[in-house]
Amino acid sequence: MDLHFRNFFRAQLNIEQGYYVDGRLRSTLLSFNDSYVELIRTGFEQIVTDDSFGPAEYERLTDIEFPDGESLKTYLRAMYAYLFEGAPQQPMPPG
Repeated sequence: MDLHFRNFFRAQLNIEQGYYVDGRLRSTLLSFNDSYVELIRTGFEQIVTDDSFGPAEYERLTDIEFPDGESLKTYLRAMYAYLFEGAPQQPMPPG
């Protein structure tokens, strides 16, 4: 996993920021240069299809627990849709 991608999770999707879903995350990401945005897009595409990336790895990055791999993958797909496909609302991690 790329260091910049890992840092995006730590900074933007951690336990403090992950539940703050006011709609600014997409504009924040898109304010960076195109190569960084593409790196984040590619990283999301990789972890969504990577069976070895699961709840334990996500928790190590963000301190947010997911009950199982499927709920994490659903969240990550929804986050991808929000960040890159124009989905109207940022998904909320499990509470």
